[in-house]
Amino acid sequence: VDKNCSKIHRISSNIYCCGAGTAADTEKTTEMLASKIELHALATGRQPRLVMASRFLQDTLFRYRGHISAMLLLGGVDCSGPHIYEVTPHGSVQKLPFSSMGSGNLAAMGVFEDRYSNSTLHLLCLITDSDQ
Repeated sequence: VDKNCSKIHRISSNIYCCGAGTAADTEKTTEMLASKIELHALATGRQPRLVMASRFLQDTLFRYRGHISAMLLLGGVDCSGPHIYEVTPHGSVQKLPFSSMGSGNLAAMGVFEDRYSNSTLHLLCLITDSDQ
């Protein structure tokens, strides 16, 4: 099984998605999201909003009731500011100031809890790989 895949997926110029779970599921789910977002942007002439992307993921993953093993962190900046959404395989969505998922989530969460503050002006992003 080849697990050598991208963990960060470009959805649009202002939205990126980090994936954990089954590689094929995260790849295809983010590809579907990127195409849906691009079509919407072309049809409306507007920059896509993160809440729209999170709703699409929520609807898609909820429809399959957890059979798509994709845990996703959706983040970016839109007209209403910076956002991070955590999307679980069952379709539940949480808007959070910071989040971590995957095999390195406990170590990453410790770093976030130690270094995060409300006065932070930029997003702190930490990507871990359990194989290293």
